[in-house]
Amino acid sequence: MRYLGLDYGSRTVGVSITDELGITVQNLETITRREEKKLRSTVSRLREIIAEYQVSEIVLGLPLNMDGTEGERAERTRAFKELLEKKLSLPVHLISEQLTTVEADEVLEASGVPKKDRKKVIDQIAANFILQDYLRNVKHK
Repeated sequence: MRYLGLDYGSRTVGVSITDELGITVQNLETITRREEKKLRSTVSRLREIIAEYQVSEIVLGLPLNMDGTEGERAERTRAFKELLEKKLSLPVHLISEQLTTVEADEVLEASGVPKKDRKKVIDQIAANFILQDYLRNVKHK
């Protein structure tokens, strides 16, 4: 059973995936779009990935405020979740993604990746953390 992890942003979606057993996680890609609300090509690419890797479930990071409340980004993420469930016919699980992008940036900095190169992979790393958190704290309990 493979899981797909997604870090949904205003212009990008970081994508990570588990192995076939749903145990280990690896970065996959970053899907970009010109405008936030133009999601047709994003959904199309996700459909291709799901078919190629035989994904059974999706884990989507939910951006919460530091006090745990939901703001505008969380509302947009919930709308994206509904779109994915409708268009892809797979279960989509939400999990808090507080500070995953900050954590991803710190890992890249510690690894010596120059600041100008981090943008290419930071969303993938954040998606990786989202998926790892789901597997560790939700799925395997």
